[in-house]
Amino acid sequence: MEKWFFINWQAIFIPSISIFELIIRGSLVYLALFSVLRVLPSRQLGTLGITDLLVVVLFAEAAQNAMASNYTSITEGAILVGTVIFWSYLLNWLGYKIPQFQRFLNQPPLLLVKNGRMIERHLQRELITDDDLMSKLRQQGVEFLTDVKFAYMEADGSISIITSDSKTSSVPEQKAVLKSDLH
Repeated sequence: MEKWFFINWQAIFIPSISIFELIIRGSLVYLALFSVLRVLPSRQLGTLGITDLLVVVLFAEAAQNAMASNYTSITEGAILVGTVIFWSYLLNWLGYKIPQFQRFLNQPPLLLVKNGRMIERHLQRELITDDDLMSKLRQQGVEFLTDVKFAYMEADGSISIITSDSKTSSVPEQKAVLKSDLH
């Protein structure tokens, strides 16, 4: 009965391994997963960005280990979560400050369709079948491939489409529309 009310405060808060080792472990796991996910085809990631996905996965892992009282403490979980936050913020900050680094973080858009013709090598690279592409086109209201001027695979895995009948309006026309909307 005594064990029911006994709390081992030392096991809860005092790390069982060195803090420096925790930071190194967290950094290596984050950077390794980031590198692996960076080379995977974009369609595998859906609409989550790489860093977003890593944060979610590593948060869950770090928190699970800390809460399970398996062999880690709450302090160890907090250090791992802090390490993940640090790397996520640092990579996003570097991408914001250094445009060349942004290309490493997020792939530039990949042209999948040009003037109604599929670019097969790009579809193969991203593991997109003709049926998958046509499904995405239909979801955006495009019935025929010949209606597509450009279709791009974006960094987040989504497909953006520019149709042949898309019109680009000039700035004066946009101002006129805005003025008429106000009245």
